[in-house]
Amino acid sequence: MLEARGLSVEVGGRLTLGGATFAVRAGDKVGLVGRNGAGKTSLLRVLAGEMPPSGGSVRVHGALGWLTQEPRNVSGDVASSGLEHVLSGRGLDEQAKRLEKLRLSMEESPSSRAIERFSRAEERFSSAGGYAAEAEVRKLAAGLGLGDGRLDLPVSVLSGGERRRLELARILFAGSDALLLDEPTNHLDIDAKAWLVGFLRSYRGALLVVSHDIEMLDASITTVMHLDEGELVQYKGTFSQYRQARAADEARNAKLAERQASEIKRLSTLAESMRHQTAKRARVAKVLDKRVAHLKAAGVPPAVRQERRYNVAFPPPPHCGRVVVEVAGLAKAYDTEPVFQNVDFAVERGQRLLVMGLNGAGKTSLLRILAGTSTPTQGTWRTGVGVSVGYYAQEHEGIQAGRSVIDHLREESGAPETELRGLLGMFGLVGEKAFQDASTLSGGEKTKLALAQLVAGRHNCLLLDEPTNNLDPPSREGVGRALSEWPGAMVVVSHDTTFVAELAPDRVLTMPDGTEDAWDEDDLELVSLA
Repeated sequence: MLEARGLSVEVGGRLTLGGATFAVRAGDKVGLVGRNGAGKTSLLRVLAGEMPPSGGSVRVHGALGWLTQEPRNVSGDVASSGLEHVLSGRGLDEQAKRLEKLRLSMEESPSSRAIERFSRAEERFSSAGGYAAEAEVRKLAAGLGLGDGRLDLPVSVLSGGERRRLELARILFAGSDALLLDEPTNHLDIDAKAWLVGFLRSYRGALLVVSHDIEMLDASITTVMHLDEGELVQYKGTFSQYRQARAADEARNAKLAERQASEIKRLSTLAESMRHQTAKRARVAKVLDKRVAHLKAAGVPPAVRQERRYNVAFPPPPHCGRVVVEVAGLAKAYDTEPVFQNVDFAVERGQRLLVMGLNGAGKTSLLRILAGTSTPTQGTWRTGVGVSVGYYAQEHEGIQAGRSVIDHLREESGAPETELRGLLGMFGLVGEKAFQDASTLSGGEKTKLALAQLVAGRHNCLLLDEPTNNLDPPSREGVGRALSEWPGAMVVVSHDTTFVAELAPDRVLTMPDGTEDAWDEDDLELVSLA
């Protein structure tokens, strides 16, 4: 169970939660929702013990499983295999290594002491489920879309999406009493999402999940906690039921606010008309003044904050040559493990190329090569005349700790600060947020900052790796609309079917084979699968 009393959370000098008291008990399935930047991830970090609260207390009863939002936060030795990493969720990896050492020691010197030590270690390993664990892990990983062969590879050669799945598998395998999951469906295809929903439905511990995946929330949670403006409001039911209840709250509060404002105006007008008449009427005016002050002090129930519509716009791309990117015989391998080979394609001015493929097929590796942040094992690639490339990395590698939000934009543009502040405002990064340490932003806010950097850079070729991950629905809609209207060249990786449909790609590149073909609307069915 998770229990918070008088909990306050502060991020970058801003109070995101003030004095909240709540509990998530065994069997409770709670969705924590709110706009990007409301403080959802920070609240989870406080509950997980990664960040101290600014007030109040947190108690966790039992073992806690905590899935962070960003794949780069996967813990463990990257030299270990994926299987060993998942087994570490129960400490079975270390037990297995110790058991093997004792076995070798026993074989070298079969003394009674060595045999006894091995026997005791084997008994502990067996009682912990060690011998059945590998089969359990492989079944769990398969449900999350990690192919059997991928589990045997070092963690270091896995893609960001695969590491994310691996960490989720480790947390679920650990069998915790409470789960904190931050955007667990990121990087999951449709089958893996369905498997995860089934797992969460049957989970008997305390579950608190942050997600913008409405289908997952509707299918797996029974309570919604809405966080906004430092206040946590609880609603019973699914996400869809919560939205209906919240809309009813908004309508009720709006009517009450209107009635109270009308009454304050009526009493104030009446008091003013009586104030300079007879002494008796002046006394009545004072009574009316007190009633007005009482109404104002009582306060009007705040209207439910409506989802903001983001009017994002990318500037027209500067002119460049006809061929924007040209790739020939490209191959990539990590250590001796090939990811893809013999990939050939070209992107022309204004074209949109969608890169598809299962996790581990090399989509991110390809974009990193085109962005110049990685080198190919074989083959060549070049950009055309006058081409300026902007790269959106799904793991936000370009966002640096210790540097402010606006400093990140200054790197991309020499525009005056007022223009840069306006650009940040277009993405909802307003006020003091511009001077906040960029590493303290939420996942959705980091996405917005990275997209703002692309706008500031005024590129004519964009490399986009899952650009809508972590965005709330209004932000996703605004970004999708802006990119669909932008006439520059794009190479895009995305599992977001709505975004891809709006983008309407010209061509599709399927990895790791490097097969290129014209886009067909029937391909949309494959987007969430690849």
